Amino acid sequence: MSGDLEVSALAINVTIPEELRWTDTRRGEAFTLTTLNVRLLPDGRLAAKAYGRPVAGGRGAYVSFPVPDRPELADLIANAAGRAGVLWAAHRGLD
Repeated sequence: MSGDLEVSALAINVTIPEELRWTDTRRGEAFTLTTLNVRLLPDGRLAAKAYGRPVAGGRGAYVSFPVPDRPELADLIANAAGRAGVLWAAHRGLD
């Protein structure tokens, strides 16, 4: 049966370590990016978007930002995906 199941999304959220965080601007507001949402695409590649909080404080809008092309961020994403795979494989079923 598992071959017949269609899984439409595999996504994880990853906290960006302090030393790897960055600031970006959207609609005139600066955001500190603190979280990555990493998705496993149907072809096996990974896609990631960054999310964060306004530098000025408050909740701000929930908007995504592109992840800069930096080797340390690519490593974080790849390592997080590998760790998520291990955790998924070790699941213990529903409570």
